[in-house]
Amino acid sequence: MSDVALNENMPNDALPRTAPKRFLGPAAWARENLFSTWWSTAITLALAYLLIRYAVSFVDWAFVNAIWTVPYNAAGQPDASACRDNKGIGACWAIIADKHRFILFGTYPYDEHWRPLLVCMLFVGLYIVSAMRRFWNWRLAVIWAVTLTAIGILMWGGVFGLTYVPQERWGGLPITLILATFGLAFAFPLAILVALGRRSQLPAIKALCVLYVELIRGVPLISLLFMASVMFPLFLPEGINIDKLLRAQIAIILFAGAYLAEVVRGGLQALPKGQYEAADALGLSYWKKTGLIILPQALRLVIPPLVNTFIGFFKDTSLVLIIGIFDLLTAGKTALIEPQWQGFGVEVYITLGLIYFIFCFAMSQYSAGLEAEFNRHRRR
Repeated sequence: MSDVALNENMPNDALPRTAPKRFLGPAAWARENLFSTWWSTAITLALAYLLIRYAVSFVDWAFVNAIWTVPYNAAGQPDASACRDNKGIGACWAIIADKHRFILFGTYPYDEHWRPLLVCMLFVGLYIVSAMRRFWNWRLAVIWAVTLTAIGILMWGGVFGLTYVPQERWGGLPITLILATFGLAFAFPLAILVALGRRSQLPAIKALCVLYVELIRGVPLISLLFMASVMFPLFLPEGINIDKLLRAQIAIILFAGAYLAEVVRGGLQALPKGQYEAADALGLSYWKKTGLIILPQALRLVIPPLVNTFIGFFKDTSLVLIIGIFDLLTAGKTALIEPQWQGFGVEVYITLGLIYFIFCFAMSQYSAGLEAEFNRHRRR
């Protein structure tokens, strides 16, 4: 009889017991992990010294000796001489104060900046509402439809007394949020269909899905964006032209869909076979079995890699620079072209990195909480 069989037949008090897990306080944890030996203590003290030293230097550079504003001349141009005299001693946050509108909204008309600002607020509100489980029903689809319609009206204008703004003037943070939101919103259902198609018993559907995934995953996103911007218009009939932003959006959707499909397929493969057999035993149809039993469990298993892919594609939207779309990162780079602000790129990139970090950190924290909530029933 195997060990597994023996364990199943043995009483609970006869089974081998594992040592209880110790819960250490901060002082005990530090003593065990950081100061257990003289060598570990020396490394800990050296790293602590370097960390404190560089932290103090950064605080001095970023806050104590920083320059926050600069005067403007009669022509309305900033005088950055104070920043140049202070360069190497303190940061020049005056470039952010002077260029924050251009960085956030690109070349959108200055007097209409309230519209892309409201669009960014609508996107953030949409994310918050979508994260609330009480809205995970038909109402969420209505909220998305109404919000995205309002975003389109605000960005384009031309109705309700709003000035029309062509897409060539769009830029900054709204472009990043548009590409990321629409890209992932359309790529996720596409990924589910492709993942199910790869497990289909129909050879034609399976071969088509495999070809799509392997072809898209075999090339970088830059190649797809280049094809969408340069090559795709060559195959269109004369007189028909698709907007550059829409072409970039389609390329991002196809690219994200291929990667997400593999993540979903991994969840489907990780699900025990007994779940499929139990659903078949209940006499459920294929779509009821998939939608009510298989997919909810499979997606629950792959929440971390799904969110990791979401975060990666949110940052990959900056690659639209190669086809001339002014996203957040491109707008920040363009702000450094003016001669008076050249040489202060560190401040701009720190600000841009902080914006990206806020969105990505929020996604990661929400996914961690969602995973913990879904897996609560597994804890003993």
